[in-house]
Amino acid sequence: QRQLVESGGGLVQPGGSLRLSCAASGFTFDYYAIGWFRQAPGKEREGVVCISSSDVRTYYSDVVKGRFTISRDSAKNTVYLLMNSLKSEDTAVYYCAADSLVLDGCEASKYLEVWGQGTTVTVSS
Repeated sequence: QRQLVESGGGLVQPGGSLRLSCAASGFTFDYYAIGWFRQAPGKEREGVVCISSSDVRTYYSDVVKGRFTISRDSAKNTVYLLMNSLKSEDTAVYYCAADSLVLDGCEASKYLEVWGQGTTVTVSS
């Protein structure tokens, strides 16, 4: 059974950093496009950063470009999201998702195969 488990969320002050992890089991991450998405209360789920299989292409949303970095550790079958210079508007539940058929883009609707349960990030003083 394919599973994704996110971790690393928490409460952080504005300007601080967090690193989220997304660990996969039941499948090999390298052959999948991986995306990080977030959903704030009352808002739609939005794509934050996505990376294609074999890391050919990476997409960052404009609101996180230059602050967030995605990386993949194939040996651990884990993808990380390093978030720096956090702002209150980054507060959301963060999800990772994987799909073997996504070639590019970072729309949540494209990721159909595997989703994690989410981890909550709260940026507040």
